[in-house]
Parts: sequence; structure tokens; C-alpha cells
Amino acid sequence: MYTKKIYFSGGDFRELQEVFADVPGVVKVLTGSIDGAIEGVEIEFNPKKMDLSMLMDVLFAVLDPYSQECGVYYVSGEDEPQVELHINFIANRGKQPAVSCVGLTVNDPISNPKFARKCLARAARIRSFSAFEEDRQFYLRRHPEVKTAIDFTKLKTYLRFN
Repeated sequence: MYTKKIYFSGGDFRELQEVFADVPGVVKVLTGSIDGAIEGVEIEFNPKKMDLSMLMDVLFAVLDPYSQECGVYYVSGEDEPQVELHINFIANRGKQPAVSCVGLTVNDPISNPKFARKCLARAARIRSFSAFEEDRQFYLRRHPEVKTAIDFTKLKTYLRFN
């Protein structure tokens, strides 16, 4: 079976592992250190069953790229255009539309930049990944009492892949 890898960071890496563990087409998810200093996850997936852009959609459904730093790290140069396009789309989506004096939203391409949200998500080629020890893998499954920022029950009802 042909698989690819992508690396995500942001939020709690233990939560990210749980988010992606049950996504169809994902073969394996490991927590670890990206480029020696960033905690994140390595996702191995079957590109015939799950598209890279859908994985990034899931990432940005659980992380707010405008309020916390998060990253997408790719291995292959063939993934770079797709990752960059996705990040640029998110960055440009943050611009607030102009509002007229009567309160109507208008399509103004030159909206006031001071009202634009700044996208903190980044895209880069990964240099290294070191998986954490076995006792740090799937931590939340072994410790269900740990409070999480993500409601996993609700997330699973919203994420439906056909």
C-alpha cells in the first residue's frame, strides 16, 4: 500500500493524535518532535482514501489559525503547492469585508487592513521528526479523565467522510 506522510503542530499534540487517529485513510499517527523543537504529530495516510487538503481541513477545524500558532510540515516537494495554497487561502480568508455607512457588507477588495486577522499558521518542509516514547503515544486513551479543549464526541458527529 502506498502511503504519504504529513506533519501537523499546534494546540495540544496529544489531542491532535486523537483527532487524526480515526480519520478514514489515516494509517498511523505518532506524537513527536518536529525539527527538534516543535511538538506535533506525524500522520501517515493513504492518498487514495484521504486527500491532503481534507486532512488540513480537519486540522483547521480544531485549531484556530488566527489565534494560535500551528504548522503544516510536508516531506515531498509535490505536496508543497497544495499546502501553500491552503495556508494562503486561510490567510486571505482573514480579511474583514468592508461595511457601508448603512451597515451593509460590501465586497470591497481594499478593506481596512487594521481589521484583518493575522494568520499564524505556517507551512514548511520538515527537516526531522523524532517520535516520542511509547508511553507518550495515545496518552488520552490511557487517561480518559484528562480534560481536553476538544469535545471528541461532538467532533466525531460533525466529521463524516464518505
